[in-house]
Amino acid sequence: MKKSFLLFALALVLMPSCQKQETLLPEEDSSTFVNITDVVPDVILEIRYYGTYNFVGARIDGYMQPVALLTGEAADSLKAVSDDVMAQGFRLKIYDAYRPQMGVDHFVRWSQSAADTCMKRYFYPMLDKPVLFEQDYIMAKSGHTRGSTVDLTLFDMNTEKELDMGGTFDWFGEESHPDFCGNPETGEYLGLTAEQTAKGLRPITEQQFRNRLILREAMLRHGFKALDSEWWHFTLRNEPFPETYFVFPVEQL
Repeated sequence: MKKSFLLFALALVLMPSCQKQETLLPEEDSSTFVNITDVVPDVILEIRYYGTYNFVGARIDGYMQPVALLTGEAADSLKAVSDDVMAQGFRLKIYDAYRPQMGVDHFVRWSQSAADTCMKRYFYPMLDKPVLFEQDYIMAKSGHTRGSTVDLTLFDMNTEKELDMGGTFDWFGEESHPDFCGNPETGEYLGLTAEQTAKGLRPITEQQFRNRLILREAMLRHGFKALDSEWWHFTLRNEPFPETYFVFPVEQL
């Protein structure tokens, strides 16, 4: 009897489980993502959408912890960027990286609430809120949600301050364009165009323009591509998930 019981118990242990295994949808799977600080330990984080100092004025849905996540491929390329700029006396400072779809949906809902303009003077003083969606400052789908896009700037290790880029992160306006006051492809500083002067825009200085180029050129050297409307925004050129918009929250992996 004892031998029979032991054989029965062993059979139960070896028997394949009949319990249904949970299957994650592709957009729910965070297994190919990493905490940026695990790969780039010298990076500085200021995750704006975890706090309230952002264009919405509230913590954004899906930002559960003040951490930054990227696909492993993007994080490895960012490590190369970090090594590059550190040799020049700078550290990377990240404002946003992976952004879950629920965060993007929060932006869209906010853009449709005309009365909520508490942060207008800080981020979009020259624009009426309804045009933000129309002019693609806010979109229903974001490259950030694919996991290989990062918003960042440079921190000067000599002055122990952010490098002066002549404008703030998430400023909605021409002043944020990489070609504002210059040609980023040639590095030539040009100042304001006649049309920009007529609009009453204030120029950035030649030094501020060149500071933007330090960041841009390092990012491009190591596999990222730039965005035409934001000097701080870069996407891995060969991103691993060009068609997947992830939904898991921003939290420590």
